[in-house]
Amino acid sequence: MAEALALKGSKKLLNAWAFYDWANSVYSLVISSAVFPIFYGALFRAAEIEKVTIFGGEIARAPLISYVTSLAFVFIAIVTPLVSGIADYTGNKKVFLKFFCYLGAASCIGLYWFSLENIYFGLICYFFGLVGFWVSFAINNSYLPDIAFNEQQDRVSAKGFSLGYIGSVILLVFNLAMVMEPAVFGITDSGGEVAEIKAMKYSFISVGIWWALFSQYTFKYLPKGYKREGERTNIILNGFRELQSVWKQLGDEIRLKRYLGAFFVYSMAVQTIMLIATYFGEEEINWGSDEFRQVGLIASILIIQLIAIGGAYLTAALSKKFGNIKTLIGVNVVWVLLCIYAYTLQTYIDFFIAAALVGIVMGGIQALSRSTYSKFLPKTTDTTSFFSFYDVAEKIGIIIGTFFYGVVAQLTGSMRNSTIFLGIFFLGGIILLLRAKKIDQGS
Repeated sequence: MAEALALKGSKKLLNAWAFYDWANSVYSLVISSAVFPIFYGALFRAAEIEKVTIFGGEIARAPLISYVTSLAFVFIAIVTPLVSGIADYTGNKKVFLKFFCYLGAASCIGLYWFSLENIYFGLICYFFGLVGFWVSFAINNSYLPDIAFNEQQDRVSAKGFSLGYIGSVILLVFNLAMVMEPAVFGITDSGGEVAEIKAMKYSFISVGIWWALFSQYTFKYLPKGYKREGERTNIILNGFRELQSVWKQLGDEIRLKRYLGAFFVYSMAVQTIMLIATYFGEEEINWGSDEFRQVGLIASILIIQLIAIGGAYLTAALSKKFGNIKTLIGVNVVWVLLCIYAYTLQTYIDFFIAAALVGIVMGGIQALSRSTYSKFLPKTTDTTSFFSFYDVAEKIGIIIGTFFYGVVAQLTGSMRNSTIFLGIFFLGGIILLLRAKKIDQGS
């Protein structure tokens, strides 16, 4: 504990914490948002099929990946409090940060062998890639009030997301070059597999290596974590007891409780969009050719990332002037309008415009949501449990969002209809944030 207190607020510690976003955001961009969705669609197109027989039934490719994503987040929502409980009593949450980092990195490398013939293995790697990313991300988030003072948290949170955007863009540009010009990198057609597909597979390996390698800087400087005092009993289930304890404490923290309700609702939509957007663009937008579809989708993700770097800092600046809650309300209004616009998208130009607008608000809403929660916390050293509660709320939202997104797409035969469904969540978030604003005192 003394080590953490001595280092709190220092530049070296803040940079080490923020740098984990640089390390792991390549997963969020390359795997979740860009290359893997294109690769996944290309496999089905090459086989000239839209459905696959799996788990005893026939299912279309878009709902399949949505359902697997939902299942992964069910697992994440269960594992996160378990890890929280054990970390509280061992006082070494950095061990768990490392474990889930390496689990995610290894799963990314495993995606190299993803194929329709090995669909179960591929989906397992996709599943545990999500688990590794989100659980390690939750653990890293829980360090924020430990390593930064209240007045530092908005900015260091924004710095983390910005570093993540910059690092992931660098790797994505490299991967884009491999996909566009595979011959330059010595990648050629072989074994019935086209060079572009093979280049995408190599990009999965690059993500795993990047993630594991750059995390070492974070691991070097982050403290082990706080060790819970008192008798250690029922360590495994303690995380769920801690969630119950946090829930009880929320009864006296009206502002925090109302904010969490709003976050739960609008985060359903934000995270679903992050996970599904490229699948939407791959399936619903007219690109003209398969080659341009690949390049155009990756380019659109690059647009989002580059603009989001400034968007995160812009939102932090607006929150300083208008307060966190007011700024979040404004950002949610923009999201509602974006969902309405997304329903009308037809051409790749429309999609590029939407990507630019998404970039402005994507990084901002994530960074500000994280720091707002941190600032609203009661004075406590039990930050792991409070952030575990935050992350479980977020994951349950993702489960609901991705599941119903898949249901709407499957029942209506179009992912386009699901955009209106997501807009309703943002509208609900605005209403709930307005309730939180009533008691917000210049946050």
